[in-house]
Amino acid sequence: MRQGKVVWSYDDPAGKGEVSDAVMLSNGNVLFAHQFGVTEITPDKKVVWNYDTPTGHEVHTAMPIGRDRVLYIQNGDPAVLRVVNIVTNATEHEITLQTKYPDSAHGQFRHARLTDRGTLMVAHMDSNKVVEYDYDGKELWSFPADVPWGVTPLPNGNVLITDREGVREVTRRGDIPWSFRPSDTPAYPFTSLQQAWRLPSGNTVINNWINEWTKTPENEPGSVQAIEVTPAKQVVWVLQAWNPPASLGPATTLQFLAGPAAEDVHFGPVY
Repeated sequence: MRQGKVVWSYDDPAGKGEVSDAVMLSNGNVLFAHQFGVTEITPDKKVVWNYDTPTGHEVHTAMPIGRDRVLYIQNGDPAVLRVVNIVTNATEHEITLQTKYPDSAHGQFRHARLTDRGTLMVAHMDSNKVVEYDYDGKELWSFPADVPWGVTPLPNGNVLITDREGVREVTRRGDIPWSFRPSDTPAYPFTSLQQAWRLPSGNTVINNWINEWTKTPENEPGSVQAIEVTPAKQVVWVLQAWNPPASLGPATTLQFLAGPAAEDVHFGPVY
């Protein structure tokens, strides 16, 4: 969006799954995970690369590493983390991730994010924890969470975790210097927090997803899609865009395009 107007959009009428993760690269290409696959498209909507999951597997998170590689987590039995070269289509690195319910692919993982140290933070939904892994799959750090959906590494070394309780900023020592619950902003009820982002100002933006199955006032068109709050939890801005020409629908993830290039990250030795 620009000045409240939609300047670009993409819709796949043949899509069969939910879009759980999406990111725009510096060249304008968009990489997105759509439950049963991962796709990168150009600004004119041509497919650069596509991966379809095998039956019984799902992908809900994917991120670029440079222009030629994609890291994604594939839910299933087994669940795997892969780094794929999208030019050669070769899998260059793979790690098996432990799950609590191997036969329940949908509930295993949602978002994962790379840190500036080249490690990966993973939200283990079915195991109720967030885990930091190194390139070889060694667990470096973990923190308990209630069905965590989102995890965002912060420049100060802390981690934003979004789960059923709300959003918490957690230190490596396990302290919680800041937290947010939907009850902190009672004028804007919402219940399905998924991701959180810390802005340079110190404010936090939190998104809210709604679905077609849960019938509550907080889970209907017209509800909050995203909210920005100050460290003191004062509301700065609320997104409720449900009507044309800016009907955005349920919000699963956001990206602030003024930040660093999405592909300017690394996973261990892979840049």
